[in-house]
Amino acid sequence: MKSKFMIPAAVAAAAAFGAPGAGSAAELVVGTFGGGFAENLKTCYAAPFTAATGAEVLLKPANSAQHAASLRASAGSPDVDVVFADDAFAVQLSNEGLLQPLDRSKLSNAPDILEAAWGAQDAYVAAMLGATAIVYNRETLSEPPTSWTDLFDPKYEGRVTIGDISGTTGWQFVAAVNAMEGGPLEDPKAALEKIRPLAKSAALLYTQADQVVSLFERGEIDMAVWYPDRAGVAIKSGLPLAVAYPEEGAVGIRPTISIPKGAENAELAEKFVDIVLSAEAQKCFSEAQVIGPVNTKVVVEGEYASILPTAEQAAKMLFLDPETMARLMPDWTRRWQREVLR
Repeated sequence: MKSKFMIPAAVAAAAAFGAPGAGSAAELVVGTFGGGFAENLKTCYAAPFTAATGAEVLLKPANSAQHAASLRASAGSPDVDVVFADDAFAVQLSNEGLLQPLDRSKLSNAPDILEAAWGAQDAYVAAMLGATAIVYNRETLSEPPTSWTDLFDPKYEGRVTIGDISGTTGWQFVAAVNAMEGGPLEDPKAALEKIRPLAKSAALLYTQADQVVSLFERGEIDMAVWYPDRAGVAIKSGLPLAVAYPEEGAVGIRPTISIPKGAENAELAEKFVDIVLSAEAQKCFSEAQVIGPVNTKVVVEGEYASILPTAEQAAKMLFLDPETMARLMPDWTRRWQREVLR
């Protein structure tokens, strides 16, 4: 698939942006998620971008919270030209005036993108559609999990990992459990009380998604609150994993791409964003990362397409309003530290 993708993508991109020339020595710094995500980014996004522009791509891996903290610390003089972050963090950065609005007139693929993918005032755009769900070892579990409540079963004590509140799966799990327990979004008390024992007994409160791969590889866990796309990549590498979408509903994720205000290579950044949104790049990344596309012209195929949610499962998903979560996250983080970690 890679060879089929890279040649036509490079040709198409070069036609759109012009062949490599005087700017060939330029370097675009991209804030990305790590592990398999970064590897697939190199193939599906960076390779055709370099072929089209001559500019090299330097990746800076971190989670959404870390990227956001870095942009705040360097306000107006970012050390990245493009950044991937989950939508709640993108909203925070936009509200703080740290993002340069995207100009759809300069993005040739903008008309093909789901309208729901665009952030307010086009401050960012979702680059893909994912979820927080349950990933489990199909060889060690006799019965697949069906509910968030399965994670709390005493027989799995010490055999589960969940994310720290600083990462997307962490706060999304809090939201899912709070909804399951009937608590209002404004007050996560019900979720924090229920999660506290699980957090204390968990194999790890992970802060990087790829820490989960190591736990599964070493046989230290049976279940994880994790991403189906990361599970798909791990399955491709030979791990005996499977994905369960809880009957209460998984939590929908819209990983975004944006250009920080003051980016040194803003013009190149726009070209990179446009390639990310192209049908070829979207199809390549969706099938490699096992994650949903936002370009309406893409149809995901292949044996791993089944890891993506069915229409019924997608309809049950909890999609949290980024503006609301941006407002609530500081309080949720303080309470997590006080009520769960202590």
